[in-house]
Amino acid sequence: MSEPVRRRAGVLVSPGDMLAWVSALVLALSAFTGWYAAAGPGFTISVIGWHTGTIGKLVFFVGLAALVLLVLSVTGFELPPTVPLGAVVAGVGAVGTVLVLVRLIEIPDRFAGSGRGIGIWISLAAAVLLVIAGFLKANDEL
Repeated sequence: MSEPVRRRAGVLVSPGDMLAWVSALVLALSAFTGWYAAAGPGFTISVIGWHTGTIGKLVFFVGLAALVLLVLSVTGFELPPTVPLGAVVAGVGAVGTVLVLVRLIEIPDRFAGSGRGIGIWISLAAAVLLVIAGFLKANDEL
C-alpha cells in the first residue's frame, strides 16, 4: 500500500478521508431530499426526509455528527488512542444506515400509498459509503 500524502500537520489525504467527507456531507444534506413521492392527476407530491418524523431528523444529525468529527480531526483534536477515528466514523455510518433502512422498509402511515423517492436511495448510499470510509480510515490509521 502506498503511504498517504501529508499536507499539513495532522491532516492525511487519502481515499478514506475524501470518501468520509463527501459521504458525511451527502448524508446530512440527503435529509432534505425527496424520500417519498406520490403522483396525482396533473401533479406530483414529494416528502423530504426531514418531514418523515424523528428518524428523518436523526439522519441529518448523524451526517452532521460525522462532519463535526472530521472537522475536529483536521483542527487537531484527537480521540483517545484506544478509539480510532475510522472506527467511530464507521459506527456513525452504521447508525445512519440502520435509520435509513428503517424508513426504507417502513413508510410512515401518513404517507401510505406513496412510493420511495430518489432521496432515500441517496441517503442509503451515503450511509453505506460512510461505513466503508470509516473502514478505509481505520486501515490508514494502522
